[in-house]
Amino acid sequence: MLQIKLLPGAINEIMVAVADKCPLIQSDPYGLLAAILDESLSEEDRRSVYRLLRSVVRGRVELA
Repeated sequence: MLQIKLLPGAINEIMVAVADKCPLIQSDPYGLLAAILDESLSEEDRRSVYRLLRSVVRGRVELA
């Protein structure tokens, strides 16, 4: 079975980039996928991922 590992600090880096009005880059969705699949993800990080995904769906975050 393929195991996806989240890079340490990846969620924080993505959130900082989005806060600086930078679009999500091609590798960011993979980081978010890894985060969602990571069962050991903290509740705070999980909420951040869901907030970010909602922002993408609503068009508030640009995709590059």
